[in-house]
Amino acid sequence: MIDSKLYTLLKVAELGSFTQAGKALNLTQPAISQHIHALEGELGAKLFERSGNRLLLSQQGEQAVATAKAMVALYNNLKSDLSGETRGARVLNIGITHTVESNRISDVFARYAAANAGLTIKLVTATQTKLKRKLKNYELDLAIMDGTVADRELISQELDVDKLVLATSPSHPLAGKPFVTIEELKKEKLILRLPGSGTTDMFISSLESRDIDLDDFHIILEVDNVATIKDLVRREYGVSVLAESACYDEVMKKKLVTLPIEHLDMERTISIVYAPNFPYGDFIEEIQDLYHSV
Repeated sequence: MIDSKLYTLLKVAELGSFTQAGKALNLTQPAISQHIHALEGELGAKLFERSGNRLLLSQQGEQAVATAKAMVALYNNLKSDLSGETRGARVLNIGITHTVESNRISDVFARYAAANAGLTIKLVTATQTKLKRKLKNYELDLAIMDGTVADRELISQELDVDKLVLATSPSHPLAGKPFVTIEELKKEKLILRLPGSGTTDMFISSLESRDIDLDDFHIILEVDNVATIKDLVRREYGVSVLAESACYDEVMKKKLVTLPIEHLDMERTISIVYAPNFPYGDFIEEIQDLYHSV
């Protein structure tokens, strides 16, 4: 059973107010204040600092909130696992980065869940940074991420090696070429993912390795959603630099054409990432086998 003071801590941290936390938890403001003061006494640390009308977490408070989130997540997972065992069911919470969302991994998870009675897989899409935080807080069981994941608190296994390519519509003049040159690409209308995404960062890094600036290109749109970018490219609003695996389905259906960009090395790893205490090692092996068979 989780100490109710921890739920109070999380709600005050979220809302920045004893009064608002009291309303949300159906407690009086003095009761909320008593919970926090008691928790500070037990921990021997001041958890909040006042800034105007709002309460802000201290450095120790941030550490306490991170631990409280992990404790609550572990407790909820335990309840879910025990009730699932009673019903013969199991739930896995899996995170995927936005680029991988368009990869065949979603199809793999759907096939695996369909073939295993009593298993429910919940997929969450977010950035690599957010997924790593959720893994550490035990809000996720594992995650599939693009790029190399260097984190001592997590285990990372290679699932696949992907690369960035130019995506065009089948009727585009470049579609019939074996590759596109950088000078040819500079003449095209580019639709890219938002700055900060793994795809765009790798493209920029590859350009910079050859002393080429992204400003030399004609970028007409920056979009966060990969599916939207592919649809715009297919409708001939421009071309894009995307992960080859993200375009696999459209290429097979002849809705898109992909081709390499000359002199740019843009390979990257797709990784399975999980905490050291992940209990289902057989699941990882089965997913790897199914992924490569697909």
